[in-house]
Amino acid sequence: MSTLVMKFGGASVGAAPALAQVLKIIAREADQWDKVLVVVSALDGVTDMLLDAAQLARIANQRGYRRIAANLRSRHFAIMEELPLDRSERDTLEADIDQLLSEMLDHCLQIAGSLNVELSPLNSDAVVAVGERLSARIIAALLRQNGLRSAAVDGTDVLVTDDVFGNANPDLHLTARRVDQVIKPMLQRDIIPIVTGFIGATAQGETTTLGRGGTDYTASVLGALLEADELWLWTDVDGMMSADPRELANARVIPTLTYAEAADLAYFGARILHARMIAPLAQRALPLRIKNIAAPEKTGTLVSGAAPPDKPIIKAVTSTQGLSLRRPASGSLAGVTRLVGNTLFKTLGMRSEVLIASQSSNGSFLCLVIPTSIGIDGVDRLEQALKAKMAEYPEKMPWAIEAIGLVTAIGADLHCAPQLLAQALEALADLEIYGLALGASNSSLTLALPLQSSREALQRIHELIVKSG
Repeated sequence: MSTLVMKFGGASVGAAPALAQVLKIIAREADQWDKVLVVVSALDGVTDMLLDAAQLARIANQRGYRRIAANLRSRHFAIMEELPLDRSERDTLEADIDQLLSEMLDHCLQIAGSLNVELSPLNSDAVVAVGERLSARIIAALLRQNGLRSAAVDGTDVLVTDDVFGNANPDLHLTARRVDQVIKPMLQRDIIPIVTGFIGATAQGETTTLGRGGTDYTASVLGALLEADELWLWTDVDGMMSADPRELANARVIPTLTYAEAADLAYFGARILHARMIAPLAQRALPLRIKNIAAPEKTGTLVSGAAPPDKPIIKAVTSTQGLSLRRPASGSLAGVTRLVGNTLFKTLGMRSEVLIASQSSNGSFLCLVIPTSIGIDGVDRLEQALKAKMAEYPEKMPWAIEAIGLVTAIGADLHCAPQLLAQALEALADLEIYGLALGASNSSLTLALPLQSSREALQRIHELIVKSG
């Protein structure tokens, strides 16, 4: 029995023409595979709108969050009107959308009535979870209308997580039970489950989210637990690219990646993949393919456990932000790393990781990797929170904090390629480098630089990739 899991992101389901392509792809693959499961994101931009609604609720701006709910209703109804649905299916879908938005407004009302100064991740998760529920119901209705047995499944009924709201971690043992109870019976009856990505629930039933890009993580967990044959991620590019095509126009598709390469790519900023999604795939040797929804005939990028090339090469380069901490003294780093970890968890709901720790007789330097899932303002928020916290202990914490650039070259077995690493460093000969680190997987070399130098470093290392053919 062959099983395929497919994930469709927000851009793939954001308009009626895109949904027509989703339908075409699902219908075709349903003919080719014995079992098909689909995981979907919210419509493009909807999660941000819901976060805005939660923030408006925090300041008791009822007009603001109700206006967002009205806009969401109009947008989803407009898409529904363009789809070829019969009256019964349309009436049911309209009622579902209104019910979900009513629940969203109830959550906003609860937030507005609380006395919390800050918006807690627990409250924001309850609001933003509505986005995936809306899209899943639309896609399931579209499939049923076109002769495919399908049903929307809430991730809260399947994915059991811990209580780290905003960045939760699935409990694979408990989730496996839910998969057996909820998903497998549907597949056995030839029903295509349309599962909401990104969201889950604690064992007590409180809604959680998996962090930005968490729909990928949902798909990988379900694929692994179902022992699927393949997982396909549908996106708006032809596969994993050698660099972000929004930054470098000559970025090109990477045909194959190892699990370690893909994990480091995601960890250090590749926007297509969720950083934690690779581990479940690697544990079960589940192949992952990244494909372009606008060009489904292209093979895309295959991520698997296949052996890397005999001769190490740099396949990709990423650029993201980090934070550096520097002080004019040596000594124990335990206190500052504990403070940074606690501050990051309190501010953003996740843990930090020290990429570089360096000391000399008269100085200490730390470089922190900041997960890309925190959003575009996350580094600034963390920097301000750290400065405020350290100001409480001026004598114990004389650390200078700076936002920095982290440029990472990706390739398997880099520890066996000193000449290749030397070429990368030589290309940056006139740039200041604060520090560098070879990843524990031996699949990444990260350079910490002044923020203003990161784009230049990105371009130069990418030129090495292009010249290597």
